[in-house]
Amino acid sequence: MLSNRNTTVDTKELVTMMAYLIGVKKHIVEKCFDAECHDLLQSLYASQPATIIRYLCKLRTALFLKYKKTDGEMRSNLKNLNTLDWYDHENIEALESWGIPIIKANYRSDKYMLDFNKLIANRIDDVVALFPDWCEWSYIRELFVIPHYNNPVALKREFEKYMKSKMYYPFQVYIYWTPFDCGSMLMSDRKFLQIVYAQHHDSFEDPSKYRDANDETKNNIYTFIRSSMRTVIAVDCENSDVYKLYATLRNLDQSELDKIEKIYLYDDHHTTVGWQWLDKFTEIPVEHILINRVTERKSLVDIVMTAGVCQSHFAEGIDSFILVSSDSDFWGLITSLPNARFLVMYEYENCGRAIKSALEEHDIYYCAIDDFCSGNVDGFKRAVLLGLLQKYLPDILYLNGKELVEHLYEEAWIEGTESEKKNFYDRYVKTLSLKVDSDGNFTVEIKK
Repeated sequence: MLSNRNTTVDTKELVTMMAYLIGVKKHIVEKCFDAECHDLLQSLYASQPATIIRYLCKLRTALFLKYKKTDGEMRSNLKNLNTLDWYDHENIEALESWGIPIIKANYRSDKYMLDFNKLIANRIDDVVALFPDWCEWSYIRELFVIPHYNNPVALKREFEKYMKSKMYYPFQVYIYWTPFDCGSMLMSDRKFLQIVYAQHHDSFEDPSKYRDANDETKNNIYTFIRSSMRTVIAVDCENSDVYKLYATLRNLDQSELDKIEKIYLYDDHHTTVGWQWLDKFTEIPVEHILINRVTERKSLVDIVMTAGVCQSHFAEGIDSFILVSSDSDFWGLITSLPNARFLVMYEYENCGRAIKSALEEHDIYYCAIDDFCSGNVDGFKRAVLLGLLQKYLPDILYLNGKELVEHLYEEAWIEGTESEKKNFYDRYVKTLSLKVDSDGNFTVEIKK
């Protein structure tokens, strides 16, 4: 069971959300995206803000497609949207039950178009939390909001553009963009990001956000766990990235991980504070072992981890270990326990060819935690950053907010883009508020 070479596939989380929000027909959404993103789709179905945007976009697209026919029926036959077959009456009823008035008396197509665009513009920011911090929200938002929508000339140009180039719109559903023949912009997150960023003369440069380990990699991990009697994960925190490890766990099937008894974190005080948060974001029990140094220049993590694995094997009967480390020194541990089974998770930039060759020679499976998608771990990173921000609140008046954000990312060992840092600054630092309790004591509060 050796490491496979074609290790990643493109994700579809962003495009699943976009297809749902812009109003692609439900059976098409499920046919194209449910297999990869079933849980995400279920959460979108349950989200009222997301469903409101979806229903409003569906109404707008239907009005674009049947603009003249709708207007004629209203003028000649006194019809309204809830009596015309090409509008979803259930969607209209749902919106009105949520306090969003749709049906108006004595209305024509132009007034309804103005209403729909205004409602979308006013409510699109309600779904910003669905999108990750690393994705430029202004680019996404623009796909929903027609500039100067209250100008009849601007709307007429947009109508003509859509009707002329309808085949270039995603599933022929309306969005605000410059259409061209790109196949399907909702084929994958990679393609979507490339197209949307290019429309702003920008480029998206982090493939780890839209690539995930392929099924072969995941199935090899599942096979290892299933064929074990008792399995634990042992992590060399000095030689592993906590955010990549969490991405690995986040993108594996939780039911398959349930058989893992524990995660042992062998840590040193020179590593990131992020390791202290892992137990709050995984259902696998975590034991965090912080190892003090005898001399400041020498870490003891590798020695204590080796002893810990041996203890687990001989005294506790653990037969299978998932080692998370790029340190070749652990080859000595592997060869010293011939009756134990090992799977190794490493990082590309820290693992040499020699240890990989040794693993292959002994038929020990290995995979890179870099291969697992990091685009859906914002909640974990945000918790670490907010935890660090919390400790600076007593002195916040004496700090520069933008410099503080840079420091938080450095202290958390997070390589954030400028867009991510700006989003964090805008969402959490700029919105800090002063609160006073019943006894008159002041505190600074983070808006979450």
